Amino acid sequence: MAHRSPILLIDAPSLYFRAYFGVPESAARAADGSPVNAVRGFLDMLATLVRTRRPDRLVCALDHDWRPDWRVALLPSYKAHRVAPEGGEEVPDTLGPQVPVILDVLAAIGITAVGAAGYEADDVLGTLSVTQPAPAEVVSGDRDLFQLVDDARGVRLLYVGRGVAKLEDCDDAAVRARYGVPADRYADFAALRGDPSDGLPGVPGVGEKTATRLVDRYGGVAGILAALDDPDAGFAPGLRARLDAARGYLAVAPTVVRVALDVPLPELPTALPQAPADPDRLLALAERWNLAGSCRRLVDALAIRD
Repeated sequence: MAHRSPILLIDAPSLYFRAYFGVPESAARAADGSPVNAVRGFLDMLATLVRTRRPDRLVCALDHDWRPDWRVALLPSYKAHRVAPEGGEEVPDTLGPQVPVILDVLAAIGITAVGAAGYEADDVLGTLSVTQPAPAEVVSGDRDLFQLVDDARGVRLLYVGRGVAKLEDCDDAAVRARYGVPADRYADFAALRGDPSDGLPGVPGVGEKTATRLVDRYGGVAGILAALDDPDAGFAPGLRARLDAARGYLAVAPTVVRVALDVPLPELPTALPQAPADPDRLLALAERWNLAGSCRRLVDALAIRD
């Protein structure tokens, strides 16, 4: 079945973390004093996206495993700096209780939210981007998702690094303009450059410009590793030494960075409703959590789509 509008694939953790830090707690509290700033901000972002992109399908992806064992087994430093002293992800104390509220509101509206054991939201988004009927727009502030851009399938990244109101609509040309590599080589580029926010050390002495040149010349990490065994491959001596010393890291890093495209997901309802699935439940949630304005804006956005 051909779809006129792209499916909107939402990186829910990316958006609700951004909402939590973007909306002051003092500006959004329930009657009992509980902060609902992440909930309010997330719902307002969703309303803006629905109003401006006018999708007829939408799915929110969740982190059921923010630091999968299979990635940690390959690279123990992966997100290690974000592990809380008692285990689990280090999340602000007042954010964690807001996530179930977000999920309750989504369920009352009739918006599908899905995660998978052993996988991150990124992996769910990647799988949906290749299994759902095209076209697709992936919404995230995570740079790793530039790798999902695929002009042939009509997959774009709506990058919200500067906020939803200033989202960047990225195709392959936009990725090339930003990083100098095509989208399907972004994982190799990121492995070389590293990413401290994810605990990826990268290759010492290799920054973005060098990573771009290496990917452009050798095609990716596999090509670089193969070329290291060729004395005539043209590496500067210092760079060759650094890459050679990082062989063990380079053997696993692209797999860690690469988004999984084969997450086992159930059949999902993706149609975006034009009215809440359970209006009474939505009203009760809006009253309990002081979310009347945000819920109304989202419901209004659903109703005005063509």
